[in-house]
Amino acid sequence: MVDNNSFRLDGKVALITGASYGIGFAIACAYANMGATIVFNDIKQELVEKGLDSYQKLGIKAHGYVCDVTNEAQVQELIKRITEEVGVIDILVNNAGIIKRIPMLDMTAEEFRQVVDVDLNAPFIVSKAVIPGMIKKGHGKIINICSMMSELGRETVSAYAAAKGGLKMLTRNICSEYGEHNIQCNGIGPGYIATPQTAPLRKRQTDGSRHPFDQFIVAKTPAARWGTTDDLMGPAVFLASEASNFVNGHVLYVDGGILAYIGKQP
Repeated sequence: MVDNNSFRLDGKVALITGASYGIGFAIACAYANMGATIVFNDIKQELVEKGLDSYQKLGIKAHGYVCDVTNEAQVQELIKRITEEVGVIDILVNNAGIIKRIPMLDMTAEEFRQVVDVDLNAPFIVSKAVIPGMIKKGHGKIINICSMMSELGRETVSAYAAAKGGLKMLTRNICSEYGEHNIQCNGIGPGYIATPQTAPLRKRQTDGSRHPFDQFIVAKTPAARWGTTDDLMGPAVFLASEASNFVNGHVLYVDGGILAYIGKQP
């Protein structure tokens, strides 16, 4: 028998990194609607202020902090402050990330390292900081925002694909090491999501036709559309809730079916 309350997040403290806007913001709003207390960070004070204003407009009381998630000392201080000021973290969403679309031969080693630092090292650092509190509390949920590039390669995203592939394996390893402590670590792999950042790729051309990349994505997606941030809310709530207590080390791809589809014959 399914208990609807098993999807509720009442009394839970949820930290969503980089959740001033975009996918992280949408996930945080979904958690707030299910009863969780929302905590987020961003790298600059102005982004934190922008995020706090956006949450307030929706009637959500969020707690925002400035923190560089690639800096282990800053992260340890952040978790200490959150524990003291809000409570022990029950749910962590490693959402903060960057991408650099540069052909591999044109990319410097420093640019490659920067992407890996934000997209892979930071989830390791933040997870490491919250796991002791979860162990002490007897439960915890860690959700890593992976990508279809955790499974696929594509031109110009060598660093991003390498980092997201590594994040998939970090997800499985956290499950392996800490599952016995009632900590579930899973991933969400978004497909192509309609956000302000992708808007230029979906803008109609002067002749009214679709942008070539828009045509490509719609043709490759069995759902025949881009995803929305709303499409990520249900999966994110499920993986944060007691309904997923026996789901561990899994990456849930929310991609409209792209990974299952070879494409139409020309």
